[in-house]
Amino acid sequence: MEHLKDRLAKVTRGGWIRAGIWCALYIIFVVWVAWGDWASLGWLALLPIVADAFTTKYINYSWWRKYKDTKPILFTIFSWVDAIVFALVAVYFINLYIFQNYQIPSASLEKTLRVGDFLYVSKMAYGARVPQTPLSMPLVQHTMPAWLGGGKSYFDNPHWDYKRLAGWTSPQKGDIVVFNFPTGDTVCTKMQNPDYYTLCYYYGENVVKARKDVFGDIVTRPVDRRENYVKRCVGTPGDSLKIIDNVIYTKSSEEWQREPEKEGLQLNYLVETDGHIFGGKYLDKVGISLADRIQIDANLYHFPLTQAMKAELEKNPHVLAVALEPEQQGGAVYPLGHNEWTRDNYGPIYIPRKGDKLMITEDNYWIYRRIADAYEFKPMAIGQEYEFEMDYYWMMGDNRHNSADSRYWGFVPEDHVVGRPVFIWLSLDKDNRHIRWNRLGRKATGRN
Repeated sequence: MEHLKDRLAKVTRGGWIRAGIWCALYIIFVVWVAWGDWASLGWLALLPIVADAFTTKYINYSWWRKYKDTKPILFTIFSWVDAIVFALVAVYFINLYIFQNYQIPSASLEKTLRVGDFLYVSKMAYGARVPQTPLSMPLVQHTMPAWLGGGKSYFDNPHWDYKRLAGWTSPQKGDIVVFNFPTGDTVCTKMQNPDYYTLCYYYGENVVKARKDVFGDIVTRPVDRRENYVKRCVGTPGDSLKIIDNVIYTKSSEEWQREPEKEGLQLNYLVETDGHIFGGKYLDKVGISLADRIQIDANLYHFPLTQAMKAELEKNPHVLAVALEPEQQGGAVYPLGHNEWTRDNYGPIYIPRKGDKLMITEDNYWIYRRIADAYEFKPMAIGQEYEFEMDYYWMMGDNRHNSADSRYWGFVPEDHVVGRPVFIWLSLDKDNRHIRWNRLGRKATGRN
């Protein structure tokens, strides 16, 4: 006890203040994580260790500092190890519970969010998920970089059940949402787009499994290690949804409501000309990126256009006609092989809500079978009532004809939701690699 008293007597006022701040933060964090699962409050038993780090320092974390004068090389090595470990631990917890950086990889939300936009994604908005694969490499989704040998970036065990911490909202219609790719549970390593189930539908499961030279190895991934996607939420739990001529309608009570179209919504058009060749400056003015400038023949172009861009082209004297791309070009939609819907005319479909009980019929069995098989892991049968255990969402891209979204792979379960983009912190133009200064700091929530 005398030794403890001596140590306590040496603690400075600043040490007590730092200990108080860190202990308070630790208590808040543990209560937040344990909310609803009070057994997890046992982690508060580590509170004395947190306090000790700033006060009595019984645990000597800086034992290597004694080598500063006697063994400078050893001191330098441990200095770097200490800094790297601290950085990795800090990044790990920040990335899991507070925010994550996300880069827009495709044009599915063009012109709302553009390829090359880097987003600050809040994990706290919808409530951060407790990691299901806690032992993993920070800042790496599922595969280690090639320079570190490749291979999985996480351990399968321990594997924790899904739990979401308290957030201040849930995904709302109109929100832009980052989520784990629902059909990313099974992946062909050499051909990841389209997804494994779509490949099996078009080529046959036996072919996909046999042709490793084309499709690669087939691997499985847990929920939190699947690819991150970003789309706009257009349907929430309890909604019915349908698409008529590319217009979304939803119903949460008795009447269908037409959903307002976002300013950046794009559709694919075939543009017929008198043989005139469009110049690069003109297409820049219209807003058509280099990757989207497709010339089919001497008189025919293929462009994704907003209504404003379409009107601009129609004013061009060399343009003879601007026609919507045929809906059949969109291919088969969810559930594959079990409907006559198209990407432009889809549904109606009901979006399940946690606790809903639905009678499974021959008409809706294939719509909801994947929920039972892949997300909730329990039996579903025609003629029996099924109770849903999670909320589900319907996600679509604003670049409507160039977006692999819920029309192709179905519902997004709540346990796949990662977070909500808040703002753009960097934007790099994919055409000229310049910084788009006018986009920095722009809101990315999707809400008006």
